[in-house]
Amino acid sequence: MDNLIIIGIIIAAIVVIILLAFIGKFFSLWLQALFSKANVSIFQLIGMRLRKVPPQVIVEARILSCKAGLPVDTNLLEAHYLSRGNVLRVIQALIAANKANIKLDFKEAAAIDLAGRNVLEAVQMSVNPKVIETPKVSAVALDGIQLHAITRITVRASIQKLVGGAGEETVVARVGEGIVSSIGSAQSHKEVLENPNMISKKVLASGLDAGTAFEILSIDIADVDVGQNIGAILETDRAEADKKIAQAKAEERRAMAFAAEQEMKAKVMEMKAKLVEAEAQIPMAMASALREGKLGVMDYYNLKNIEADTQMRKEIGSAPEASK
Repeated sequence: MDNLIIIGIIIAAIVVIILLAFIGKFFSLWLQALFSKANVSIFQLIGMRLRKVPPQVIVEARILSCKAGLPVDTNLLEAHYLSRGNVLRVIQALIAANKANIKLDFKEAAAIDLAGRNVLEAVQMSVNPKVIETPKVSAVALDGIQLHAITRITVRASIQKLVGGAGEETVVARVGEGIVSSIGSAQSHKEVLENPNMISKKVLASGLDAGTAFEILSIDIADVDVGQNIGAILETDRAEADKKIAQAKAEERRAMAFAAEQEMKAKVMEMKAKLVEAEAQIPMAMASALREGKLGVMDYYNLKNIEADTQMRKEIGSAPEASK
């Protein structure tokens, strides 16, 4: 019986030692929270460990919020951590917003953080606006002259529009579109060079920050350069195209004329062949006439004399031309 009592005491001692060792891991955190007036109990710390939530992170965030006068319940901190949020960054954003008199509660900050945006950076951008430099934007005025413009956009983060609002890329794209529209509506490129502010005023008045996570404070023209004479280039290209069309039509007409010439030559050769054929039939016809008595011998000789006389006259007439 005594042995059983001794064994029971030993087991109880081992259990107590294990419990003390387990509780000892959280004692320093509990003591730290106690002296910081953060009110985190030992049982809450043990529960965090069982829920696989790092107590160190939750306690630090709890102490930070309490010291800043913005106490956040540990259950909210744990829930945000389990949702894969950055607990310390959210608390730091709350403190920064409170110091800057920006309205922001834990629910909004947690939503912004879970949306994938850096809520602390957003609060800092609300206090200290950010300058975004756009890439070079090219546009053509109504007189055909191309201009290259670079602008600097000063934006401030809008806390209320961070969730669901478009990012910097949308702002840059909209400003670029506005620059192209402003330059394209100018009667002359000289108007833009003389008064670059006309671009920024027109673009700024278009409400380009609607639906974005930012508020555009100003749009400043950093540089404007003159590019090519696009109007002259287009006219030159058009003239070159018209020239090629005219050349193609002329070549078509030349080909048709050449084909017609070859066709006429073929017809001439055909007529000559018919003439030769007809001339070849004359002796046969004369022989047939002599046999049938329709043509006498004297008539034949008279015909030959006429042909010889005609041939002589041709030779006499062509002799002076040959001497020349």
